[in-house]
Amino acid sequence: MSESIGEMILPGTYIEVRSEGLIGVGGISTGNVGMVGSAAKGPVGQVRILGSYGEAVDTFGAYDRFSTAAGATPLSLVRALEQAFKGGASTVYAVRIANGTPATATWSVKGPAPGGGGPAPELIVLTAASAGTWANSIVVTLSTDKKTITAVLGKLKEEFTGATVKELAASINSGSTLLTSSAPTLANEGAAPDSVSAGAAGSNGANVAPSDAADGLAVLANQPVNIVAVAGLDANTVGATVLGHLEATENDGRERIAVLGASSDTVATITSADANKVGNMRAILVAPGIVADDAARVGEANKSVGLPASYAAALVAGKLSTLAPHISLTNKDVPADDLTKEYTRAEQKNLLTNRVLVLQKNLGIRVLKGITTDNGAFRQISVRRIVDYAKAGVRIGSNPYIGRLNNSRVRAALKATLDGFLSGMVLDEMLIAYKLDVSATRAQEINGQAIVTMTLQPTFSIDFVKVIMNLE
Repeated sequence: MSESIGEMILPGTYIEVRSEGLIGVGGISTGNVGMVGSAAKGPVGQVRILGSYGEAVDTFGAYDRFSTAAGATPLSLVRALEQAFKGGASTVYAVRIANGTPATATWSVKGPAPGGGGPAPELIVLTAASAGTWANSIVVTLSTDKKTITAVLGKLKEEFTGATVKELAASINSGSTLLTSSAPTLANEGAAPDSVSAGAAGSNGANVAPSDAADGLAVLANQPVNIVAVAGLDANTVGATVLGHLEATENDGRERIAVLGASSDTVATITSADANKVGNMRAILVAPGIVADDAARVGEANKSVGLPASYAAALVAGKLSTLAPHISLTNKDVPADDLTKEYTRAEQKNLLTNRVLVLQKNLGIRVLKGITTDNGAFRQISVRRIVDYAKAGVRIGSNPYIGRLNNSRVRAALKATLDGFLSGMVLDEMLIAYKLDVSATRAQEINGQAIVTMTLQPTFSIDFVKVIMNLE
């Protein structure tokens, strides 16, 4: 049976089902984290959805030893993902970025040297599954009977057998997670391998610049991300790039909040440089840095390192992703081992005045006040998230009505759909109250426009408690 009546020619009963009254607003994601950074492994410029730190290591490889020495460019993505998942993140859209094109490790499989002398001919080239230094630890060997190639990486061991290089190449390409093989030339298909030697080493392109971060953020632009962070790069370096991303995604109806780290723990530097770079209602500026264990310091007695505030930002982003939109970050604990600097009360006041989200020691490590870098209506992070949640719900609830009749009956159904959604926000304590109107003048009906007008009263969090004591 048709849901709508096209034409009535033959005798019978024609039924039209009008389902506008059944349209509702489905689930809205509020805690998806997007992150870009450098890594030792994995595809460059492609989104990978991760649900745990273990998946991050499997996908992008382990990070290297952290160093602040001049010229050092430690890998940032997996280290920041470690903090995000530690903070409570459950879904992260991660993108590996690199400066230039990272090199891919290779190995050469050669045949016997010709009888009259000269170099041994190269039969096939083995290439690591992805670019990066992770593959430099792969050990590739040829068995004594010249029929089996073995690849070993840590505890992972792969063996491939074939009497000819054609058979070996086919076996590697069909079964290896570490290597791929080139196809032998027609003349070499039946040749037997005689030796394997390492060729080019892999590289990471870890010295990423703001332009590389912009490329990674562009990949995240059409993803359902609510909170975004740039691993290893501070607000002074990448602030303008991130603000451009936030503006573009808001214009496309994919609103999100960015969490950035300060470029220094020094108050004067933060207030004079960083705060002015990221003054925006969708940006959060975090200070100071945090102390964490460095997994790359294997076997060392002291594994603790001081990480800059960009990694504290990843930790805060993970914590924020666990909270409902109307729940404030103020006074929430974050699972950091320690802080790289403990600010005095005067320094805290100075930073808060300059719209910096400060971490403090108070029965653990806590957020002093959950604020954005905005001076206007969206100082509280929770208010920004409540409004974004309302915008997303209205968009989802309104889209099914596009293409339907623009008359009072359909507009009343649209109003009922949005009323149900906004009433739910009141029940969930995101809103105190709201006013809603759905209308269209005759001219707007002709132009296919239905106008939704909302007045929202968000719920604000308690930042201060004033106590008046009367003693008698």
